[in-house]
Amino acid sequence: MVVNLAFIRELARRFTEDEIPRLSAELAYYFLLSLFPFLLFLMTLLAYLPIPHEDVLALVRQYAPKEALHLIETNVYRLMNEQNGGLLSFSIIAAIWSASNGMSAIMRAFNRAYDVQEDRPFWIVRGLSIVLTLGMIVVIIVALVLPVFGRIIGLFLFSALGLSQQFLEVWNAFRWVTSSLLLFAVFTALYYFAPNKQLRCVNVVRGALFATAGWIAASLAFAYYVNNFADYTAMYGSLGGMIVLMVWFYLSGMILVLGGELNAMFDCEREGKRRQR
Repeated sequence: MVVNLAFIRELARRFTEDEIPRLSAELAYYFLLSLFPFLLFLMTLLAYLPIPHEDVLALVRQYAPKEALHLIETNVYRLMNEQNGGLLSFSIIAAIWSASNGMSAIMRAFNRAYDVQEDRPFWIVRGLSIVLTLGMIVVIIVALVLPVFGRIIGLFLFSALGLSQQFLEVWNAFRWVTSSLLLFAVFTALYYFAPNKQLRCVNVVRGALFATAGWIAASLAFAYYVNNFADYTAMYGSLGGMIVLMVWFYLSGMILVLGGELNAMFDCEREGKRRQR
């Protein structure tokens, strides 16, 4: 499919028909609901690894606006200082359940993009959403582990296999692009498994590429705008950080849904179909 005026017009039509702004707002709600239990759960897991909690927040600092980051850091440090067994047990359940609700909302959005009904049993849908959520947690942990242990692994391979100095330079450079590659892997898995439609992995790559590049660009642009021009605290007072966080989640949800819509448009072209509504 060539990106031309007809392509843009079709995407704009889907933007309205599939209520992408509403779906993005729904995703933003679930993202916010699961954020702090998820971070607490993640830091509980990292207690078994030699990775400081600061490294978790370092990932968020790459893209989050300062006001949203301050809100996240304040609550995370408070939760870690007041943690107890019951709270941590609850955080595990709350994180997985809330995040899986968000995953279920993503699945509904993708089904709508492909014009398919969700006829899978409830336990399969819920189980799949939990599995995808757990997979996302694993990917985040790997994203944290690689930068920390990447140099050690590279030096081991360098000496054990007798590789050249160029390998070590390439390996060290690769460590800093792992976040983008893992983000692409997460989006690819979502676009492949979430819809109630048989797809080939290659058929969702373009949407995953768009979502990866779009999310990074939108996050950096929004963070730059908030940090340099907008003053949400002046307008919303103490709620400024929460508003910034919600807008960031809203933009993230919109990018994610648009990637699914693009994959659905390419799928219609492959099957020689035209959407009729």
